[in-house]
Amino acid sequence: MDSKKPVNNTESVSAAPNNDATTDSTIDTKKSPNPPSAAKISMPKRLISLLIFFVVISVGGLITQQGVLLCILTLFMVLAIIGKQKAGLIMLRVYTSLQLLIVSALPLIVHNPENFDPSAPQSFAIGSFNSSLPDWLIFAILILLAIVQVWIAFTRKVGHYFNREMNLNIMR
Repeated sequence: MDSKKPVNNTESVSAAPNNDATTDSTIDTKKSPNPPSAAKISMPKRLISLLIFFVVISVGGLITQQGVLLCILTLFMVLAIIGKQKAGLIMLRVYTSLQLLIVSALPLIVHNPENFDPSAPQSFAIGSFNSSLPDWLIFAILILLAIVQVWIAFTRKVGHYFNREMNLNIMR
């Protein structure tokens, strides 16, 4: 009996550490403290602020029933961006570029020589707040907002947020 115990213990001891060592090494490689950076990219803060701006503007447009189709398209684009879809990145870049192009051409489109009085500022009312601003200031603010949106859409951090390995199919 004594001869069996040491033989069995040495065999089990010699086999057990090898199995434990291989399982420990595989566990350690799978549980690495620094996962790949591509899987752990969080949404950039500038993109979060742009999406909040888009949602507020779209909800405001839906409430006032102004440009409902464009507001719905913008909300779907926000959903695609939150889902890290490559199509969302393309839509964001095209949307902001077209917006900058249209806003930049707006002074030329709106200009009417028959009804043009450069000394008279435009007045607008937001709730009980009434104000009058010159046209050039309104257009400058709109163009500046559009430039900031395009800058956010084309920054490197925003581009790295999206999953580039995926195709354009938004239904995974």
